[in-house]
Amino acid sequence: MPVTNGHGRPRAHSLREILNAIFYLLKSGCQWRLLPHDFPKWPTVYWYFRKWRIDGTWERINRAIRERLRVRLKRDPQPSAGVVDSQSVKSTAVGGEERGFDGGKKVKGRKRHLLVDTEGFVLKAHVHSAKVMDYEGIKTLLRKADKRFPRLSHLWLDAGYRGEDKGADWVKKTLGWSVDVVERPRKPAPERVLMRWAREWAKEGVAVDWQGLLPPKGFVVLPRRWVVERTIAWLDQNRRMSKDYERKCASGEALVYAAMIRLMARRIARV
Repeated sequence: MPVTNGHGRPRAHSLREILNAIFYLLKSGCQWRLLPHDFPKWPTVYWYFRKWRIDGTWERINRAIRERLRVRLKRDPQPSAGVVDSQSVKSTAVGGEERGFDGGKKVKGRKRHLLVDTEGFVLKAHVHSAKVMDYEGIKTLLRKADKRFPRLSHLWLDAGYRGEDKGADWVKKTLGWSVDVVERPRKPAPERVLMRWAREWAKEGVAVDWQGLLPPKGFVVLPRRWVVERTIAWLDQNRRMSKDYERKCASGEALVYAAMIRLMARRIARV
């Protein structure tokens, strides 16, 4: 946490009280003005939240706790591999910057683009308009990532990051990292075609289970992709993250870091 410079009026509230108020707002989803009177006054809490957002304190705290937790899990503090994915969330009538429509998810709002390690801890978060495609948004997300994470050399992505000089191809050419694009199992052929094959083989006396050739229905755990999906589920446990209520994208990014700080702090106490 930031330390005082020894000048000015002494603090009337401890930083722990400020953090508790921000975590309460994050978990309950209330407005700043509706913070209970047990906490410091809301202008004070918001002033600290905004100050820490501007000077990068949220990201620094997230990095410090993440590295300590990785050490306790007997991992290297700096990750060597990561997973990238995005989440489209609806916006509200609050307004603000960078809002758009995601035609694939049919969502009007913003996207939360996340880079996580193999444990699911957020390395970097970037919030932008939902109309920005994933293979374009990853360029902003991973800007200077090779300098911030010197050991990072491999990524897992989904099929939305395909394209020449885009997504996975851009990562390989610009950052020099290796990339695995993990896709869902595809049907070998349409069902009517498989049924026709099975009937033709049955005429030859060979029984073919054409339904066994189809990929499994419902949810399928994809290699490494489930890690970032679990991180998104962790964020959704906070009511303030159920939609994008913020006017600025930077505030949404700060709340992502705050949510992960709260989660990792609780986990590090159990390790």
